[in-house]
Amino acid sequence: MRDLPPAIVPVLRRFESVFSERVWEWAQVLVVGAILAPGKRTVTAVLRVMGLSPERQFQNYHRVLNRAVWSSRAVSRILLLALVRVFVPAEEPIVVGIDDHIERRRGRAIAAKGIYRDAVRSSRSFFVKTSGLRWLSMQVLVPVGWAQRVWGLPFLTVLAPSERYAQTRGRRHKTLADWARQMIKQLRRWLPGRALVVVADSTYAVRELLAAGAGLPEPVTLVTRLRLDAALYEPAPARQPGTRGAPRKKGDRQPSLTQRLADSTTHWEPATVRWYAGGTRRVALASGTAVWYHPGLPVVPLRWVLVRAPEGELEPQALLSTDPSVPPRQIVEWFVLRWQLEVTFEEARAHLGIETQRQWSDLAILRTTPALLGLFSLVTLFAHQLLDAQPLPVRQAAWYTKTLPTFADTLAFLRQQLWPVSISYLSPAEPEMVEIPRALLDRLTATLAFAA
Repeated sequence: MRDLPPAIVPVLRRFESVFSERVWEWAQVLVVGAILAPGKRTVTAVLRVMGLSPERQFQNYHRVLNRAVWSSRAVSRILLLALVRVFVPAEEPIVVGIDDHIERRRGRAIAAKGIYRDAVRSSRSFFVKTSGLRWLSMQVLVPVGWAQRVWGLPFLTVLAPSERYAQTRGRRHKTLADWARQMIKQLRRWLPGRALVVVADSTYAVRELLAAGAGLPEPVTLVTRLRLDAALYEPAPARQPGTRGAPRKKGDRQPSLTQRLADSTTHWEPATVRWYAGGTRRVALASGTAVWYHPGLPVVPLRWVLVRAPEGELEPQALLSTDPSVPPRQIVEWFVLRWQLEVTFEEARAHLGIETQRQWSDLAILRTTPALLGLFSLVTLFAHQLLDAQPLPVRQAAWYTKTLPTFADTLAFLRQQLWPVSISYLSPAEPEMVEIPRALLDRLTATLAFAA
């Protein structure tokens, strides 16, 4: 595609080797069109916004998703390396969040769908079920300088089919922990030699998963919530020479974390930690090391951390790190970053059309949602290159004063840079020109730039 802003061409060209020459031309149109299109992110909506409604060979653009030969995994690797290169200094650990997301979809042709708890519509006292696809997404959690906050930037998203889907095909059902273990191993292969930290919620506090990450030749540190009634033990004592039988896996039982919360002798350290929404919070921390043991399951050495707020403002919670040497405050601050995954899911649903695509073939389904989530990261990379260390323009209104830029501002800024590309893509050499008042032009461009 011609006339792309020069600053983003090097970013886009990193992905060129994954596609054939013909497919690459069509894929670029889909990427730019998906950024510019408001509302639904269907292939036809993309073609319309790119001025390709008269295109008689429109099926070629559908084939990029449902038939063309290219590797989503290769695209994920290139995207991850680009994000790390731009946003993570070489000496810093790479913090990655992992979480599942339900894409609400219906239809007989969608074979992998299941019935799940709708986390968006449910609460502690109100349970809502929904039909859809369950995706497991990995996101790099990095501070974006011009946004002045940490963002979750997706790079690898896989479909976790329902248990019914596996049963009907005679396959073993893989749990979320099984998928997460595979993704963490893939992440380690992509980033050898770098310190890796993976943060997740209590769904992933599974001994097999924790032991798999910590047991890699280059260990990956996992940080998750921990049950207050977890069976924690002292490490196994040193084995004496001549002792018969299998080596011990654990020492004496430690008090449960619930007991430690109630024990007046528990030592609490006051600390000020980075908290949600970019602020700080005064908390009290208690910490120690232990091994988490259950018969028949791997033994997991860990550091546990109890967190409580003064005056009982927050319900006490427990966290764990599979690297016992990590300071308690760092464990808390890493875990707090996990909330950015939820923010990214909501932003992608609101501004990038997640759940509005209408692909029905299995291959197109496997590719489209990961592509739209990856588009969140690609938009961030494009904006970073275009800004060139300049501040991002923030939309303001008399009734709403915004202090920090959001993803909506980022998308609007990028759209304003890409509109000339879409207008000139198939324009004739001497296009018909129409004069309109400047005030009307400004209102139209502002409306389109921020259209969801």
